[in-house]
Amino acid sequence: MARSCVDRPRSAVVLVMASVGCTLILALSGCGGSSSAGSTYTLMQMNLCLSGLAGCYGGVAYPTVVEEAVAGIRAAHPDAVTLNEVCRRDATRIARRTGYHVRFSRVIYRGERLRCVRPGGRGLFGDAVLTDAAVKSTESHDFQAQAGLERRRWLCVSTRVDVDVCTAHLNTRTRIEVAGNDAQCVELAALLARRAWTRTVIFGGDVNRRETCAPTGVWTRTDRSAEQAPGVQHVYGSGALRGPSAKVVRARHTDHDILLVGAHLTVRR
Repeated sequence: MARSCVDRPRSAVVLVMASVGCTLILALSGCGGSSSAGSTYTLMQMNLCLSGLAGCYGGVAYPTVVEEAVAGIRAAHPDAVTLNEVCRRDATRIARRTGYHVRFSRVIYRGERLRCVRPGGRGLFGDAVLTDAAVKSTESHDFQAQAGLERRRWLCVSTRVDVDVCTAHLNTRTRIEVAGNDAQCVELAALLARRAWTRTVIFGGDVNRRETCAPTGVWTRTDRSAEQAPGVQHVYGSGALRGPSAKVVRARHTDHDILLVGAHLTVRR
């Protein structure tokens, strides 16, 4: 939670996201709509630093960070969005304004559910998944391994286009939390391997490490070209998602840039 960031210019959101239009995702999906077999499936990963407590919150300029997220989603229209460090009501607001279905998973901090502050009234702190397709089921659990003050969790959503979308925000690589990060990475790989055995799975999250947590047979794309915290946001995809390509989009009001990944969705055999 206690992270540092540099304040960024509070440019107009429309200018910030000007490069996230149809031309940005042309190579990924050709500005298509919802996915189906044989089309391109796109996922947008964002860490929004919305708790109000972390050091990076000084650059958020709330609610500008929410407006930036909405503008990015509207411009790229991905099939799924994975959000880390968000608040329940902010995630709901983003989903409502973009027309997505939303599922949220709260985290425990210092032994209690953490409520977002500055301003309050935004609900609990945690992670979220937004999907263009309707949701069939949702599953979320704490990792068995934990370190530091925040209990880390994973969240997976099964959609009606037969794609599971998962997210997680792992422990950091600090001296106190590095063992937790390593163990959670192993758990995440096992989780994705189990789901990929019978389902098409795509994961997006801030794993706080450059080494992949993807299991064997699952590809990895990262934000290694980002200006901010490069290499720690990852997207993983299972075998039915082929030929993945990634694009990093500059974010002005959070301490991570936006990672957009597209892959050709094929029919499972």
